[in-house]
Amino acid sequence: MNSTEMKQKNNFMRRAIELSKNNVVSLNGGPFGAVIVKDNVIVGEGWNKVTTNNDPTAHAEVEAIRQACQKLNTFNLEGCEIYTSCEPCPMCLSAVYWARIEKIYFANTKTDAAAIQFDDDFIYQEIPKSLDKRKIPMEAMLRDEALKVFQIWSSKIDKISY
Repeated sequence: MNSTEMKQKNNFMRRAIELSKNNVVSLNGGPFGAVIVKDNVIVGEGWNKVTTNNDPTAHAEVEAIRQACQKLNTFNLEGCEIYTSCEPCPMCLSAVYWARIEKIYFANTKTDAAAIQFDDDFIYQEIPKSLDKRKIPMEAMLRDEALKVFQIWSSKIDKISY
């Protein structure tokens, strides 16, 4: 990577950090910001809006993904990169994978976040547990009825796969 490319990447990360700082200073939410870049242009920005929107899914990365998808008119962000002020939590990491973003750059680590009471380690530990060992009980029901919908989906030739 040449110095021009490195400078540009640093600028994208600085924008994510700036969004996180602006959010803290304005008292609008947590200290997290993210930008999504395609072809060296920012196509989406997001900052934590959990408390502002009363929405536990309104994390910076998810907000940036939503904005980028809307701007690009697609649910597939192949060819994009995300710059986030902190290593993504499990939900945001999953959203990045679902969006098919090709690379993640982050500043603060999940350990740094845990040090200020944003500890996602509990969720990371829950994921590999069997269903009966998880803190939130999970119970399967009406599978036969639900499988019929999956069969309809599977046989459709005009579906939009994702």
